[in-house]
Amino acid sequence: MAGTYTNLLFHLVFSTKERHPLITESVEGELHGYIGGIIRGEGGVLLEIGGVHDHVHLLARFKADASVSMMIRKIKAPSSKWMNERPDARERFEWQGGYGAFSVSESRVPAVRRYLRNQKEHHKRISFRDELISLFKAHGIQYDERYLLG
Repeated sequence: MAGTYTNLLFHLVFSTKERHPLITESVEGELHGYIGGIIRGEGGVLLEIGGVHDHVHLLARFKADASVSMMIRKIKAPSSKWMNERPDARERFEWQGGYGAFSVSESRVPAVRRYLRNQKEHHKRISFRDELISLFKAHGIQYDERYLLG
């Protein structure tokens, strides 16, 4: 094939350090926009973003030469810096070291988008821990309970 054609879709999940509730409603929209800008700057597309006070979920399309771990680093470091430089920053903002990354088929994009949009309602019924376990099981990921939430 003469060209390279990809559709690399990922559902990414990561939390604030020790799951501190630092993503307030007043900053959430701007933080989500900032993360979208980082992804665009790396040649990707943020298709959807959602979350609650202590974690975010992203549905993103990455370039063929972008690794998930590299993109996570490129998202977390500058967004933490941006949060800490805000005039309304009251506590030091940090992301937890780990993350969840799940491949997404194009046919599942509408369902994942709905899931991300409804995070606030979703977390009225299910804890972050239980959500992660459900995602890991659905994607066949082995995990150790001792290190689940670090």
